[in-house]
Amino acid sequence: MWIRLRQIAVTTADLAQTSADIQCVLGVEPCFTDPGVGIFGLKNVLWPVGTQFLECVTPIQDNTAAGRYQQRRGGDTGYMVITQVSDVAARRAHVDEMGIRIAFEMNFPEEGHVGMQLHPADTGGAFFEMDQMTGPAGDAVGGPWTPAGKYWEPYVNTAKVTSIAAAELQSPDPGRLAERWSQIAQIDLGTDADGHPTIQLDNATLRFVPEADGRGEGLGGIDVTTIDREAVLAAARSRDCYVNDSQVALAGLRVNLVDAG
Repeated sequence: MWIRLRQIAVTTADLAQTSADIQCVLGVEPCFTDPGVGIFGLKNVLWPVGTQFLECVTPIQDNTAAGRYQQRRGGDTGYMVITQVSDVAARRAHVDEMGIRIAFEMNFPEEGHVGMQLHPADTGGAFFEMDQMTGPAGDAVGGPWTPAGKYWEPYVNTAKVTSIAAAELQSPDPGRLAERWSQIAQIDLGTDADGHPTIQLDNATLRFVPEADGRGEGLGGIDVTTIDREAVLAAARSRDCYVNDSQVALAGLRVNLVDAG
């Protein structure tokens, strides 16, 4: 069974400003606003990053899960790690056996989309979502992705960045969190050059690091494969998002710039 990183979701208090930061710094173009997230009291925007996606949600009513999560983490923050899988039914049987609750179930056969959001209290770290595209070419790398609508391909702009290479989950006990996600993903743990536990998905890495920013456990960062680092950094300086020559800050995430190749 394969599993790919397909989308990263963040939550923000100011969708307009955060969207402008993301678009300016990463050079990506918005492709979709999903009216379906309104049932959660949210509004969103998605941007393709190659064949993956960055999503930003913002609360449009009081007492939403995303709003409460922002309060707990002290502002804009990483929110969801969303994967595409080959067999969601088998994944569901596995998490049921582990006793993991389903926070939200997606069953849209007419759209070729089934999936599940795992309850973050049972996974730790962040929402861990697994989706399967059941329509034509659903298994193809870079194939259909219902959460981004039907017409996202014309909006792909890879002049600055081409993919999301890693998601970085932070915890006071990263080893424990990594073991839990390893069990859920059914992938053995590895270790990166810095000694951090890792899970290697088909197209990206999940990295587990110590929490060092006072914000607690959560999705703290991503790596993006970078084609034009200088353009990214110049735009980051103009938007007050510059951290250093290898990192920018967007939507409460550490965005690490990883050179292509």
